[in-house]
Amino acid sequence: MNQIMKHQVNQSLSLVLSLIIMLSIAGCYAKGNEKKDPPASIAPQATPVDGNIITHASLKEEIEVTGTLVANQQVDIVSELTRKITHVNVKEGNFVRAGTLLFQLDDEDLQAQLEKLRQQEKLSALNEERLRDLIKHEAVVQQDYDQAFTNLKVLQAQIAELQVMIRKTQIRAPFDGQVGIINVHPGAIVSTNTILTNIEDNSSVKVEFSVPEKYANIIVPGSEQKFSVASDSKQYTTKVIARESRLDQNTRTLLVRAITQNPGRVLLPGQSARLNLALHSSNEALLVSSQALIPSSQGYSVYVAKENHVQLTPIEIGQRGPTVVQVLKGLNNGDTVVTSNLLRLQPGAAVQFVTLK
Repeated sequence: MNQIMKHQVNQSLSLVLSLIIMLSIAGCYAKGNEKKDPPASIAPQATPVDGNIITHASLKEEIEVTGTLVANQQVDIVSELTRKITHVNVKEGNFVRAGTLLFQLDDEDLQAQLEKLRQQEKLSALNEERLRDLIKHEAVVQQDYDQAFTNLKVLQAQIAELQVMIRKTQIRAPFDGQVGIINVHPGAIVSTNTILTNIEDNSSVKVEFSVPEKYANIIVPGSEQKFSVASDSKQYTTKVIARESRLDQNTRTLLVRAITQNPGRVLLPGQSARLNLALHSSNEALLVSSQALIPSSQGYSVYVAKENHVQLTPIEIGQRGPTVVQVLKGLNNGDTVVTSNLLRLQPGAAVQFVTLK
């Protein structure tokens, strides 16, 4: 009997334990399938950017062209006669004044002819004077006196002609300037085709350059331009003095000549010059950083920020500089333009300015 009761009690405990286990498993299953409330939505963070406030600024439109420096005066020294060089009176590279004797040609035969003619002139002058006295007393006919007078004048003309030839044997500097390389030496026979040396006046230099047809009426005589050369970094000022009367038919450009002073003669003829030609200027230009431009097939756009949100704004640009671009249409004075982090932006995006200039 006791055995039967123990067995029944054990069965009851087993049932209770099994029921508790089942209830626990069911509770865990229900808790696992319980729906969770969705988290509250998080507002998107503002993109950090840099920006510029657009204001009116001064703008000068320029174009860069290449020119050539030319001496104010330059000439090749040649002889007008075919003769022998007897003296070279100048050194290479020296500065000489106008009229300085540079080369002496052999003139011994010319001097001998001159002396002969002068002696004949003396005799002809005495003969003319004697006949002039005789004709006053009607001792000779007028024809004899006229012949003597003509002979005297012919001799005087021959003397003058010979003196010109002798002066041509003295080759002098035509103007103040610097002598170049000497190409001949005493004893050399020179002709009219022989270049003895050259002289250049570099006290001022001319700048010759060509401008496109579009700007032909902008670069006018009297205007000042800036240029530089490769030998130094200095900016020089030159003044336009003349323009060619017509365009070059091949290049459609206009040749312009300007002049600049050359103290110390540091500028050398033949050097190339880089000119930045001033064309137009404006004090009311709107300039935007070139970093702000977003190119597309329709042109350019920029992100304009209003109340910390950006909008994509199409613009029309004009002249471009190294770091800025002129805006012709699309922006107003005071607009704020985003200049960085452009790839992370889209229209309507929130922004936070790190720097604002």
